[in-house]
Amino acid sequence: MDTRFLGIPELTETPSVAVVIDVMRAYTVAAWAFARGAEKIVLAESPNDALALKARHPDWVALKDGAPAPGFDAVNSPGQLRSAYLGGRTVVQKTTAGTVGALAVKEASLVLCAGFVVAEATAGLLRQRGCDAVTFVVTGEDGRAEEDLACAQYIARRATGAGADATPFVRRAAQSRAAAELTGGIREGAHRDDVALCLEVDRFPFAMVATQEDALMVLRPRGAPASADEASH
Repeated sequence: MDTRFLGIPELTETPSVAVVIDVMRAYTVAAWAFARGAEKIVLAESPNDALALKARHPDWVALKDGAPAPGFDAVNSPGQLRSAYLGGRTVVQKTTAGTVGALAVKEASLVLCAGFVVAEATAGLLRQRGCDAVTFVVTGEDGRAEEDLACAQYIARRATGAGADATPFVRRAAQSRAAAELTGGIREGAHRDDVALCLEVDRFPFAMVATQEDALMVLRPRGAPASADEASH
């Protein structure tokens, strides 16, 4: 498998297969949303777009980075979202990097969104599809986020069938700038358990596939999401 690891600014052409990585915290949050029963996640272009979608669909759950804000129902925190019940709901998600990365490759033939919590399911889907070339989009810090790069490299190793121990990759992520900022309370809208939840490897047995539906980029689980009860334990 030919693998590339690129930041969002480095995406000069549309890849055939893209795996968009945002460990802390967009795609950890997305996985938790599915585990808590969400049917789909709409990846919004901007906060205003997210609020416009919420206005048209009042039953949708709007979620954003940072501190709570008027019109939004939740923040981008797995520690806070894990206690929500989202059975059958649609979530609208707008984050600083993760959703931007997915929208940047929306024309790719296959777009997967991932973090450590869905690493093996993501790697398994790449193996199943027989992907010869995969571009990993390292969304944080213009491609320099250590937690995203470590996760991308781990999934790439697993996707090629190489036996990779997750421990050194998780250790790199735990020592990242993002982990320090979350632990230190620098990032608003954080929960004390966010870092630990983002570093759980294979917490969930599904991959997450993003496709264009009615002019929206929509994320859905591929595989059987854990039930809300299982996710809470």
